[in-house]
Amino acid sequence: MTRRPRTPNTALAALMQAGGIGNAQLARRVNATGRELGVRLHYDKSTVSHWLAGSVPKPEARPVIAEALSRLTGRPVTCAEIGWQVEGGPEGAGADTVAGVVDLSRADMDPTRRGVLRTGMYAAALAVPRFEDVSGRLESVTAGRTVRIGRSDVATVRTMTDKIADILDQVGAGHARPMAAAWLVNSAGPYLRASGSEETRRDMRAAVADFVYLTGWMAMYENQQGLGQRYYLRALELAGAAEDHVTYCRTLRGMSLQATHLGHGKKGLELADAAAEAAPAAGPRLQAFLRGQQAAAAAMSGARTTALTRLRQAEAALSRADDRRDAVGGYDQAAYYFHEAHVRWHLGDQAASVTALERSNAARSPLERQGRLHCLGVTAERQYRMRHIEAACRTWHAFLDHHITLSSARGDEHLKTMLRALPAHRTVAGVTELEDRARQVAAQKAA
Repeated sequence: MTRRPRTPNTALAALMQAGGIGNAQLARRVNATGRELGVRLHYDKSTVSHWLAGSVPKPEARPVIAEALSRLTGRPVTCAEIGWQVEGGPEGAGADTVAGVVDLSRADMDPTRRGVLRTGMYAAALAVPRFEDVSGRLESVTAGRTVRIGRSDVATVRTMTDKIADILDQVGAGHARPMAAAWLVNSAGPYLRASGSEETRRDMRAAVADFVYLTGWMAMYENQQGLGQRYYLRALELAGAAEDHVTYCRTLRGMSLQATHLGHGKKGLELADAAAEAAPAAGPRLQAFLRGQQAAAAAMSGARTTALTRLRQAEAALSRADDRRDAVGGYDQAAYYFHEAHVRWHLGDQAASVTALERSNAARSPLERQGRLHCLGVTAERQYRMRHIEAACRTWHAFLDHHITLSSARGDEHLKTMLRALPAHRTVAGVTELEDRARQVAAQKAA
């Protein structure tokens, strides 16, 4: 019987060529990575030659090789990108979701891997799975034999989500996200693999989806946009597996906010519209939540009429909501005013935008310090662009009062913007004093 010739693995060859990776170098890194992950491998350069010629390594080695390539290339590499199917094939998609959450979080909590994660690029053209495509995909995960979860465990996840959200508000994402990543690895991962009633396991997936969404939000806030996007995709998959439309739509809305923040207005509107279309029969707070982001994205895209219509709808929906505010992904008067500020600015009404930002901060809880910091930074920058230098200086002083006690990459960016802007206006009263104070704060933050 004639053996069918193998097809050379051009994808692997391209990855190695782009990274300047030799056969022996890859083999050594794979063996070392395997030792870290508890997989004993003894590959050499001839083994890599066989892979390039078309042979496929054993299933348990494939993720190790992908991880080694990720480290060597400085960006995430998947088995699918190399041209290898993950063990279990399409039926194993659910297992991949759980493993993906844990693997991403494990890398995020490891200081030696964070540099690699930061290099992951945000993909504006990324295809977002529809709710029906991810619904029920975790059914194939094998239940654990040593742990059984109950309602109290689901409540624990919800409580942890609220507590991490509180830490985020009070001391910043720079402190909160490493804690979140570690908790996902050490607690949420085992919960997702545990046995229990079908209802409890579904509720657990929904609860963890919320936690993953929050972790993605924090990564986005720390300007690690590719990492935030990856967390968001995992949250979408878990929400679909839990048949949780609310978290799925909330995550799409977060992805829309990320897109508009990065200047992708059209993509942001597409994601905001997708979130609204996928929403179930929503209560007024969720309606306001979705309409507000649609308004912001539409304004950025130049759709004036749509933006103003959606903004009015958001205001009307919020007026019908109760006083409760969710800790994660909540929408309140402060969030509405921030959306209004975005809409007014992009439609050319700069003064109304600044007024809305001031109203946004006035409506915030004293504990919501990170949101207040960002709002102050945006307000000052818009006042500066309007040539209201003295007003901008007053706002920047208030910004510095908060920034010195928070760990926030977004706050650091606002500080850099301030330091770039001030030297040109040293003849204005108070500017030199503010610049000196800002440089002292920058030095303290860098120490």
